[in-house]
This record gives sequence, structure tokens and C-alpha cells, in this order.
Amino acid sequence: MKLLSQLRTSSFQLALLYMVVFATSVFLLLAFIYWRTAGFMTAQTDATIEAEIAGLAEQYRGRGVNGLITIIRERVAREPNAKSIYLLTTDEHVKLAGNIQQWPQSTPTETGWINFKLDESVGWMGNQRLARARIFEVQGGLLLLVGRDVEELTNVKKVIENTINWGMGITLALALLGGFLMSRSTTRRIEIINNTSRRIMSGHMSLRIPNRGTEDDFDQLAENLNQMLDRIVYLMEGIRHVSDSIAHDLRTPLTRLRNQLENTLMSVDNDEAREQARRAVAEADQLLATFNALLRIARLESRGNAGDVKTVAIDALVEDACELYEALAEVKGQSFEQELEPGVNVEGDRDLLFQMFSNLIDNAIKYTPEHGTIRIVVRKENGEAIFSVQDSGIGVPDEEKNQVFQRFYRVGKSRSLPGNGLGLSLVNAVAEIHQARIDLTDTHPGEESPGLTITVRMPAVVKERRKRRRNTINAASPAIDDDAGLV
Repeated sequence: MKLLSQLRTSSFQLALLYMVVFATSVFLLLAFIYWRTAGFMTAQTDATIEAEIAGLAEQYRGRGVNGLITIIRERVAREPNAKSIYLLTTDEHVKLAGNIQQWPQSTPTETGWINFKLDESVGWMGNQRLARARIFEVQGGLLLLVGRDVEELTNVKKVIENTINWGMGITLALALLGGFLMSRSTTRRIEIINNTSRRIMSGHMSLRIPNRGTEDDFDQLAENLNQMLDRIVYLMEGIRHVSDSIAHDLRTPLTRLRNQLENTLMSVDNDEAREQARRAVAEADQLLATFNALLRIARLESRGNAGDVKTVAIDALVEDACELYEALAEVKGQSFEQELEPGVNVEGDRDLLFQMFSNLIDNAIKYTPEHGTIRIVVRKENGEAIFSVQDSGIGVPDEEKNQVFQRFYRVGKSRSLPGNGLGLSLVNAVAEIHQARIDLTDTHPGEESPGLTITVRMPAVVKERRKRRRNTINAASPAIDDDAGLV
């Protein structure tokens, strides 16, 4: 899979394109060299044949047919295994002189050139070889064939062709290897940038993209991204400082106002005035809760990771949260169902996780009408710890499911209900710290009240030490009831 992903990278495709261009250039260069080399050797052979023909023609003009026959026989006798080939025949191909016995069966070209094999078909007694010759007519109806043995020339051409083929193969292999190594180096540096970026997006804002100090394009990109991150962190810190300062500065006078209203409530005898004071206290409490939630979310987002990380059994944690809110569900006549698989453990901050689960259960109870149904599920699946809360409430439209985690955002149908729109923002902040994923789906799709199912998926852990200890106890005391084991 890693090799396939490497082949799909843009850097490898660019290297592959370069390889094709480079290989095409090499092929054209080698083809030109072959054409020039082979063409020169062929032209040289033809020139040698033409020179011999010119010499024999000169002998024929000076000494006639008998002189031509004599000179051919002399040349054959002087060099019986020579590269030159001669055959003088009548117009009916009866041999008069030469070192081959029969006329070749190959068809000559318009200019009289012919390529044939030196074998038994032409009366050649040696090893089979290739030859090239030219034919012309001698006055008196005689036919003269003058040629050369081109076996070595053909072998040289084959050597050049094999060299070109091997050269192309080696060139393609080296280009492919070079492209793979180059793309691998490029991909490795890009992957470093991607991994660091993903960790930064998950909340580790203090991380920066490393560079090699080579001041190449990647180093310049890393430097620009790091400067951008520094600027973003600076602006975020400025905004967070302003919001925290506002929350802190307003919370103190608001607390004083709330206490004064509560004192007024205790001292007022008039029922109408007492009710107004009670409502003012409730509004002040709501404002204080909003400021406290804002400050808590800000602290979570600035922290970027869980503080007191321990192995937490979320089945037990959710059971505690359900006990806390079950009475509230009973007041509204809601069916409160629980399906908690034991032994589902995660690594995290127990207090933050309890806050997340409590907020989700509280939301389900708040937005589910009386006599509705709420179902809490904890299970382990494919190495993940899964918590889900299902309700039969008003639900969330599909187009708003991605917006409910924004601060102060409230679904249109829920604006008349009490709340400040910060509960799911806090849940999202805790989930990001614990590397959890949150999915929102309809409990009853297509119905008038579709309800909402919120599913939180977290990496599960196995408590090996506890498991080994339990096995030891069970081995020593097999009669111990499993339900009475360690918690």
C-alpha cells in the first residue's frame, strides 16, 4: 500500500514525465548514432563495390571479354576466401567466371542492387553468410555480378542495435529508480509537513515545521508556514486574553450584583417584588454560568491536551453520570435506558470526560419532550470505545449538524428553551483534547420528531496489568465469583 501511495504522488508523476522526456531524448540520440554509423558502413561497402565495378569495366574496355574473365579468375585464385564476390554469366546464367556457382534468386532493385545469402543455393562451399552485390550488363549479353561479404557489417549492426536496446533499458531503469528516490525524498519532506500540520490542527499550537537548513524551496515553505503559525498564535492569544479579561472583569461585578439581588430577595415582603427579584437572581445565575463556561472552554482550548491522564473506565463513569441525571428524567416521565458494556477503558482526564458525558446526557433530557425515550450506550468496537446517547426529541436539521458545536449557536427549534449554546462547544473542546470523534445522526430518520443520536468514538485501551492480576487471583482462588472481582 505504501508503494502504491508513493506511485500516486505528484512528485513521482513529475519524475515519470521527466523520465519519459529523458528516455525519448536518449532514444533519438542513439537512433541518430545508429543511422549515421550503419549508414556510413553501408555506404562504404557500396562505394567499394562501385570501385571494383569501375576497375572491371576498365579491364573490359581494354582487354575485352576474355580479359575480363582472366582478371576475375586471377582475383578469385589470388584470394579464394576474400570478401569480394564475382560472377560472370551469359544471359541464361551460365557461369563463365567467379567464386560462386549459381545466380542468386533474390530480386534486384531498380538500381541493380541485390542482397542474398552465400549458401548452397549459389554454390558457396563455406559457412552461410550475407552478401550485397550489384548487377549490370556487359556488351554482348553477358551479366556481371560484383559484391561483398557483409556478414561482419550485419553483425556490427546487430551489436549496435543490442547496445541501443540495452542502453534504453538501463536508461529507463535508472530514470525510474532516480524518479522513485527523488519522489520518495520529496514525499518524506511533504509528509513531515503534513504530520506536523495535523498535530497543530489537533491543538498542539506550539509545534513548528522542521527544516534542514538547506534554504531550498521546502525550507522556505516551512519558514513561511512557521511565521504564519506564529502570527496566528499571537492573534489567538490576543483574542483569548481580551475575552478572558472581559469574562473575569464582568464576572466579579456580576457576582456582586447577584448577591445584592439575593439579599434583596430575602428582605422584600411584597410578593410581586420578591418574584421580580427571584427572576433577576435567576438571570444573573444564567449570565454567571455563561461566563464560567466561556472561561472553561478557553482554558481547554489553550491547554491542547488532557491534564491528569489516567486509564478511565468509561462504563463506570457514564453509570455515575446516569445516576446523577436519572432523577431529572423521571421528573419529565422519560424512559431512561442504559446499555453499558463493562471493561471499556480509555486514556484521559476523568473530570473532563465526566463533564463531556454529563453535558450530552443533560442535553438529551433537556431537548426530549415529556414521556420521551433516552438511551445511553457504551460499547467497544474495532479497538474504539464508543459512547452514544439517543433521544426522541426535536432533533437537529442536517444542514445545521456541522454548526451546533460553535459557541452560542442554537438550533431554531430550541431557542425558546433555557440554555446558552455553550454545552456542545465544551463537549467539542474535551473531545479534541482526547482525540475523539463526534458523529450526529437522526435517531428516527424521516419522522416529524427525528430525535438525535450523538456518538463519541475514542481510542480504547486494555488494562493489561489489571488483567494479569485478575488472572492470578482467579488461578489461585477458582471459587471466587467473577462479579466480586476487582473493579
